[in-house]
Amino acid sequence: MSNYSPAGGSSPSSARRIVVICSFLAVSAAAFVYYQRDSALEQAAAGTEQAAAAQPQSSPVPNFDPVIGSAVNEALTVPPASEWSTVAVKAGQSLSNIFDDASLPPEDWMAIIALGGDCAQLKRIKAGEQMRLRIANGELQELVYQLDELRTLSVRRGDNGFESATLSASIERRSTEAVGTIENSLFLDGRRSGLTDRMILQFADLFGYDIDFAQDLQEGDHFSVVYEQLYKDGKKLRDGDILAAEFINNGKTYRAVRFVAADGTKAYYTPQGLSLRKAFIRTPVDFTRISSGFTMHRWHPILNMMRAHTGTDYAAPIGTPVHASGNGRVEFMGQKGGYGNVVILRHGAQYETVYGHLSRFQSGLHTGSPVQQGQVIAYVGMTGLATGPHLHYEFRVNGMPVNAEKVILPRSMPLEPKVLAQFRNTAVPLMTALDTIDVKSRVARVNSSDLNATQPAAGAQ
Repeated sequence: MSNYSPAGGSSPSSARRIVVICSFLAVSAAAFVYYQRDSALEQAAAGTEQAAAAQPQSSPVPNFDPVIGSAVNEALTVPPASEWSTVAVKAGQSLSNIFDDASLPPEDWMAIIALGGDCAQLKRIKAGEQMRLRIANGELQELVYQLDELRTLSVRRGDNGFESATLSASIERRSTEAVGTIENSLFLDGRRSGLTDRMILQFADLFGYDIDFAQDLQEGDHFSVVYEQLYKDGKKLRDGDILAAEFINNGKTYRAVRFVAADGTKAYYTPQGLSLRKAFIRTPVDFTRISSGFTMHRWHPILNMMRAHTGTDYAAPIGTPVHASGNGRVEFMGQKGGYGNVVILRHGAQYETVYGHLSRFQSGLHTGSPVQQGQVIAYVGMTGLATGPHLHYEFRVNGMPVNAEKVILPRSMPLEPKVLAQFRNTAVPLMTALDTIDVKSRVARVNSSDLNATQPAAGAQ
């Protein structure tokens, strides 16, 4: 009996050959199918492109589903952009007029005014001002109005109506300088140095307690000024305040430094911290000339006799404002003999000032009223014994009249010791700046003199 057993390894080899052959056939079949499908897709795409080329282009996306195509077309429709317009306010024009001209409903400007706050300023717009409007589809979307050089009002339409905001710009402060020599007058020579009229007036006010700029100026007097210039977004807005100043009058030097206190108040002091502001101003009226000075012997033009003139007469047109020369109270207001209409002010226990020949008194004042230095108390006239319109002004110390033009006026209170150190920190760099200006100015004057000396005389050969 024979046993059957396969030969070793012959059967597995045959099986492997069969698996390899089947795998090859499967891969070949898959490749054939993929090739056929790819060819069909290319032919279909080519046919579609030819058909599309043959048809007119009636829609940006003709082969999309109609719903998708409609949505795409709507997205491609862009509404026109709203544009800004600038409106210049005309004389007598109000916000309602501007909205009417722009065909905007009155409900809009009423709603904006009702927001209150800075929007209330839109009720007081002035001729020459400007505002910008952004309008879309007949509706106001935004309004921009400059409140001042630092603040801008912005009003926008929101989901719940109009909303407002005030935007503040930052201001850059730069210091600069001006120097000059008196050849004609403070105004003419100040302008020549680059100072504005406002700054010249401020300069005169600083030293007005010590110097009478109408009478005390000497040719050759010298001035130096360090002042601020204000810039916004790199553009100059205007000149600011004087930071420090010097005036050399008849060989005597006067200096002033600005100091800003903790509460924001500004004042000017000497380099030592003494107030430049005196308790009294020297002249209480803008006058054209001194028609009569203080003297114990004067021929009176009306009484025709020698008589003491215990005040100073400042000639000025009728109606010129008269200012209180110092803080005090009204002691008397009414008619008094040769003074005519007169106001007498009491300044503490020692001092009195008298203002005579007035045309009328400032309304609201009466005996006992408090007054502040510089406050208008009356107006120039020629009542009483007067031959022409002028102010008769007397300065009395302990009841005795003294010469108002020459009396040493008491100063206001100096800086308190606790802030004096802070003041010095401010004053030192400003005094250094004035010293530097002086040196440069002296060098320039010396060089100018040397140059003039080397020039040949006119007509010289």
